[in-house]
Amino acid sequence: MNKIYILWLYGLILFISGCSTRGMGTYKHKTYSQHKSYSDKNYSHPTMRPYTIRGITYYPTVVSVGDEFSGNASWYGPDFHGKLTSNGEIYNMHAMTAAHKTLPMNTIVKVTNRRNGLSTVVRINDRGPFVATRIIDLSNAAAKKINMIGHGTAPVTLEVLGFETKGKRSIPSSKQMKKAPQTRSIGNFALQIASFSHIEGAISTQEKYNGTDGYKTIIKDVESSNGRMFKVILTGFKSEQEARDYKTNSQFNRAFIIRED
Repeated sequence: MNKIYILWLYGLILFISGCSTRGMGTYKHKTYSQHKSYSDKNYSHPTMRPYTIRGITYYPTVVSVGDEFSGNASWYGPDFHGKLTSNGEIYNMHAMTAAHKTLPMNTIVKVTNRRNGLSTVVRINDRGPFVATRIIDLSNAAAKKINMIGHGTAPVTLEVLGFETKGKRSIPSSKQMKKAPQTRSIGNFALQIASFSHIEGAISTQEKYNGTDGYKTIIKDVESSNGRMFKVILTGFKSEQEARDYKTNSQFNRAFIIRED
């Protein structure tokens, strides 16, 4: 009886152990972009917030129609077909799309292969490529248009043509882009440079720093858990990167970066 009991107990322990191990598996539900250069962090949906990949923080920025950039292009295809892009769309290697590290989502870009002069137009709907020497990752279809599939990479020039109409995922016509805004930003940012419980101090500071380096100061009257506060805000930054750089290199290095409504 003792031997049978011991064998039964041993089997029970193995069974429980096996169930526990299964329950502690390594499966992760990946809702972020499946782009080949992404790390295993969760970037689940379209965002213009700064993001960090491999220890490097990228800041989506302001661009205008006519802006040009030069660098190397790469392409991605079958392995990522049907997987999520950074803005929540499903990657279609047959569509005219591309990944870029910082251009606003849905920016329409003309890509010219400097080797052969061929060009194509794509819409940004993903983030990448996270390789220092590359500035854009083209869909398979776009790469074919400029004859770079065989080479894998190509030196290119990017030109911002415009911005996609809200709610549409096709590349707009030239006429539609001319009617659209000619600049696309990610929102207005500001620096909170001081806070006072009395309006006199706020007014004095506002007047002192108004117009500093071309930026404007305003006062915000805010009710907080500590009572009424008068916050002095330096406004006019067009991106978080601009506000961050200014904060680092100015007398306001202890200011708080905020996003304006």
